[in-house]
Amino acid sequence: MTATFELLGIGNAIVDVIARCEETFLAEHRLAKGAMTLIDASAAERLYAAMGPGVEMSGGSAANTLAAFASLGGRGAFIGKVADDQLGAVFRHDIRAAGVAFDTPPARGGAPTARCLILVTPDAQRTMNTYLGACVTLTEDDVDEARVAASTVTYLEGYLFDPPAAQAAFRKAARVAHEAGRQVALTLSDPFCVDRHREAFRGLVKEGVDILFANDREILALYEVERFDEAVAAVREETTIACLTRSEKGSVIVTAGGVIEVAAEPTQVVDTTGAGDAYAAGFLWGLVRGRPLAECGRIGSIAAAEAISHVGARPMVRLADMVADRLAA
Repeated sequence: MTATFELLGIGNAIVDVIARCEETFLAEHRLAKGAMTLIDASAAERLYAAMGPGVEMSGGSAANTLAAFASLGGRGAFIGKVADDQLGAVFRHDIRAAGVAFDTPPARGGAPTARCLILVTPDAQRTMNTYLGACVTLTEDDVDEARVAASTVTYLEGYLFDPPAAQAAFRKAARVAHEAGRQVALTLSDPFCVDRHREAFRGLVKEGVDILFANDREILALYEVERFDEAVAAVREETTIACLTRSEKGSVIVTAGGVIEVAAEPTQVVDTTGAGDAYAAGFLWGLVRGRPLAECGRIGSIAAAEAISHVGARPMVRLADMVADRLAA
């Protein structure tokens, strides 16, 4: 059956607030640099009040991946929960305007739409503080089985793994996708996510994931090893394809047949927010078109280079044009 969508993302529907700060601000507010920390509503209000001028836009890891995938010319859809409020309307408009189908019914009453307060230090590192709000209300009932079955790849966001209902939604989506002969991808998202749910992640990777995305810290945390080569050997036994990003060292693509090294694309680093999200978009865009794995990794690196060249995770140029120019050069 021909796929209606090439990529379906399931993740947190979040509005990002991005502001620059000095290292002293992180210390003053006891923030874990470079990590994603979950905060409650009162902490979100206090931190937002203390932040300097920022940029507000729809975000969330999987949603960012889908926006980049659409910028490459891919057909994508997203499943995520927002509230029936102003920020929820902003998110819905933004992601649809990016070219991504989004039809998940909003939550009525209860917690407001989620927001992520992102602080970017002078070294371009981003520190994320996330109030999940309505995100945690996503359940199995929000997983559109027909849409999953009609999507070439279903992409699962590790940040959404905290609520038990969301874990059940992931497992349902993976089952439906595989029953339809489709593929399932997972991004580990953050070492702290891995630390909280290591065994559950390991089970999902081994039993329900065809394509795994992780950075070097996340993959080390998943297998509780100290050396990158040990993590590579471990993940090779548990999934078909693993894409492991290593910042300026580029990435490696691990399969049963070996390891492919991909260089990072040259760029000026302004803000690392969304680099992994964009890499996943580029890799998957190439993969669903049957490109060689090395070229898929190159496309991922090109998309990631664009993401880190400006503030914010969404593309500022049409990625399809950028990738065509770079591959032709």
